[in-house]
Amino acid sequence: MGVVAVARAAAEGARVALARTPEQLPALARAGVVDAGGRGLVVLLEAFVTSLTGEPPPAAGPTHVGAVAAPGGVMDREAGSVEFGYEVQFLLDAPPAAIGPLREALGALGDSLVVVGDDPTWHVHVHVNDVGAAIEAGIAAGRPSRIAVTRFAEQIAEQRSVRTPELSETSPDLFGGGSPVPVEVAGSGVVVVCSGRGMGELLAAEGATVLTGTPSTGEVLAAIQATGASRVVVLPNDTNVLAVANTAAAEARAAGIRAGVVPTRSPVQALAAMAVRDTSRRFEDDVIAMAEAAARCRSAELTVAAREALTVAGRCQRGDVLAIVDGEVNLIGQDLERTACLLLDRMLLAGGELVTLIAGQGAPAGLGETLRGHVAAAWPFVEVQCYEGGQPHYPLLVGVE
Repeated sequence: MGVVAVARAAAEGARVALARTPEQLPALARAGVVDAGGRGLVVLLEAFVTSLTGEPPPAAGPTHVGAVAAPGGVMDREAGSVEFGYEVQFLLDAPPAAIGPLREALGALGDSLVVVGDDPTWHVHVHVNDVGAAIEAGIAAGRPSRIAVTRFAEQIAEQRSVRTPELSETSPDLFGGGSPVPVEVAGSGVVVVCSGRGMGELLAAEGATVLTGTPSTGEVLAAIQATGASRVVVLPNDTNVLAVANTAAAEARAAGIRAGVVPTRSPVQALAAMAVRDTSRRFEDDVIAMAEAAARCRSAELTVAAREALTVAGRCQRGDVLAIVDGEVNLIGQDLERTACLLLDRMLLAGGELVTLIAGQGAPAGLGETLRGHVAAAWPFVEVQCYEGGQPHYPLLVGVE
């Protein structure tokens, strides 16, 4: 079979498949349309045939079919607009090996899942009720960007308010699904988990309620309630605290508080998230902006090995300095300052405009200024911010944005 025959067969198969899409997705049938992405594929394949043969493409098939109205005469906007409240889309920088687990994680959260692209950039689309969990899955797989969230429930409510103005104004239960809750006008709050007096004071100065150590679900819930706000963002700053934060946020939502979790893994990501916080925005939009800022901040930690061990960077000895990036040992050294300089160089090779350094217990005096000087000499257009965090176990926390 020649190239032309293959191209024609592909185009014809795509046209047939496109016509069947309303049978495969009930929401397309309700809306009276065929799948837009499928229609785009048909156009591409028909253009390919035309480029090979010079023949004009066949007349376009219908893009609208008989629609099924939703109860009350309101047309559902898209798949997921009834069962799932949000459409989440983002670009993802990730290796191919991470895409399978990502599909499994997102598939368990919702429907209309699409993950397309090629190493290393992927486009992710899914309909969910738990926006935070969807973004967390993206962060676990790689580095998400251009995060966009569409609120189906709100759009449907707006449509219905035009046709049935007697309906009361409602707002969807943030990131948790369930029934809509009344719109509230009380303020917003932030609960942050961190270690170190200096770090706690720094975040408190930014308006956060600070929890130290490894809090329980009850302690996080109590902190959420103690803010006195009707809308609260939780920044766990530790993968070990993330599940606790999600459970506490779910319990807070059940109690009538709109709570969302930004899955930060480090205090440097919390600082990045707090820097873009804007309480004048809609709460959902603010949470998404904070999550995107945290995802853009690459984080690392320097610690001292407590014993001999085999790591992905090689074998370390007790007392060695370990540079940990994304949970894995990236570099092994004997001198804290030298290892920190090498780590910064590696991280900045991938780009960056702002470096955040948080000195902890065990950091030598003047470490921040030494590293500031190194960055100024090697990376003159990069800004450096230094803080005294006082956190245990990690003499230095690093963030690059």
